[in-house]
Amino acid sequence: MAYRATYRFARISPRKVRPLADLIRGKHADEALDLLRFQKQRGARMLEKTLKSAVGNAEDQRAGNLGSLVVVDARVDGGPMMKRVRPRGRGMAHLLHKRMSHIHVAVDSQA
Repeated sequence: MAYRATYRFARISPRKVRPLADLIRGKHADEALDLLRFQKQRGARMLEKTLKSAVGNAEDQRAGNLGSLVVVDARVDGGPMMKRVRPRGRGMAHLLHKRMSHIHVAVDSQA
């Protein structure tokens, strides 16, 4: 049984977090937390928080062996966009997309 956690409406572009999700997918949970702790990106903090929540959910639901938890799914989906207008020269306006992400992490005990 996989234990899941989701960080919805994270105020960061999904494109910035996806490489970090690729980095931890398939690794042991404690190893993935160590990897994220030493990454300097802001998205690493959000992914680390979500991974800690998934491990906490496993602990809360009395998973068998917490030491053998593996990140089976780390996915970053696009969320809604806030659209803003930036004034430009000669009375024109350009549209800015303030993107959001939904970060999903699932851990499962290694069989």
